[in-house]
Amino acid sequence: MHSTDNNNNSGLDHISKVDNIFSNADYYIRVIAYLAGAFAITVGLFNGHYEQSAWLMVTFTLVYPHLLHAALQATSIKKTSTIRGLALHIDCVFGGFWLFWMQFSLAPSILLLTMLCFALIVAGGIKLLITGTITMTTVTVALCMTFGVEMGESSPVIVSIAYSIGTLVFLSVAAYYIHMQANLLYNAKKEIENQQEQANELSHKMSKYLAPQVWQTIFSGKKDVTLETQRKKLVVFFSDIKGFTQLSEELEPEVLTELLNHYLTDMCDIALKHGGTIDKFIGDSLMIFFGDPTTEGTKMDAQKCVAMAIAMRKHMKVLQQKWRSQGIKSPLQIRMGINTGYCTVGNFGAEQRMDYTIVGKEVNLASRLESMAEAGEILLSYETFSLIKDTVMCRDKGEIRVKGFSRPLPIYQVVGFRKELGSESSYMEHQVDGFSMYIDEDKIQTTDKKRVLAALVSATARIKEQVEMDQNQPLMELIDDKADTSPVNVHPLNGKG
Repeated sequence: MHSTDNNNNSGLDHISKVDNIFSNADYYIRVIAYLAGAFAITVGLFNGHYEQSAWLMVTFTLVYPHLLHAALQATSIKKTSTIRGLALHIDCVFGGFWLFWMQFSLAPSILLLTMLCFALIVAGGIKLLITGTITMTTVTVALCMTFGVEMGESSPVIVSIAYSIGTLVFLSVAAYYIHMQANLLYNAKKEIENQQEQANELSHKMSKYLAPQVWQTIFSGKKDVTLETQRKKLVVFFSDIKGFTQLSEELEPEVLTELLNHYLTDMCDIALKHGGTIDKFIGDSLMIFFGDPTTEGTKMDAQKCVAMAIAMRKHMKVLQQKWRSQGIKSPLQIRMGINTGYCTVGNFGAEQRMDYTIVGKEVNLASRLESMAEAGEILLSYETFSLIKDTVMCRDKGEIRVKGFSRPLPIYQVVGFRKELGSESSYMEHQVDGFSMYIDEDKIQTTDKKRVLAALVSATARIKEQVEMDQNQPLMELIDDKADTSPVNVHPLNGKG
């Protein structure tokens, strides 16, 4: 956060420098403009084109820019654009007087109009040009109506050259400052872009420490980072790996760390896919809830949570095969518990360190269900069962007593989705020592089906040869002789397990 604050301060300092450059540039350009006029009038005085009273105008043009700058600095106006506009309108008032005093002589009139129009357009665009022109015209007309109109004679060549030189110097100096301002703005833009990239990178890194849903609500402004909580009806999920403690004693820390991180990464991917808010990791345990910060209704939240649990149970089969190939013999299994009820959700902790989490007896019940579950089992409370029973087949597991609840609580075991039960099941599995098979027909791509079939045929042929060699009789006779033995275990979701 200190880095972000420093970046913001750096950006503000850069903008402040740009404002100062604008303010100083206006002052210096104005001084150059009035010096150009003083120079041209002085040339006209030595040439005899102007009367000696014109020295008053020379004195005024030399002093006026400094007086105006000091007066504007003393005002309470802090906005640079407002100061520039006010100063230029005062210049336009003086410009109207200048035109009248010069009796609309061609050379000084061109000098004045060129410098004023250039300054007005640079400072404020067409809008300021129009308002400044109206101001100058109003002053000129008022003077003409008061004192009358008298056209002056044409300026001598030397005086016209002096006005031209003054105009050229003014435009060159003004262009130089505009170039400086453009460079400063370009550098400021690049610095802001770099700061934004750094902030985005830092934001991406910090987002790893919060659930994506919580992170998005904070950065979108929907939630404030304060110590506040609220009551909501949530679906709470707990899971852990059964036998993990024993496994941690058998494996090296590096191997165990890689295994655990791989497992948690895959489980989190499944949780996020189903819309779960990942609360925290507790060793090999995972705590997830549905219903905050976004919800589609408690019923839909419960269905998503159970669907997530079933997907995790399926994915464990894939992980088990991978772990076996890495030399891990013990088949790791997860157990899960799900409960639905009102919880307190929000920021807990201190002003210096907060944790967005949930608390309440319903959370404790979900944790208790998880600890009671067998390997590969998903246990539900009655509240969750009542919300998903139309789409998910469950078995009654009786009642349990839990601290904090006065009466016994009925619990249920998830069998699987009703649409996947029976002979039309899309997947099955079988496992004995030396053999493990897990088939999910819905996930096998059409282009891979022939390869899967070829692998099964090849494996079947090899096993058939070994059986015939061991028993010295055809495989079909063996099958007939063993007809009364236990059938192949099919996954419980097809209704035959």
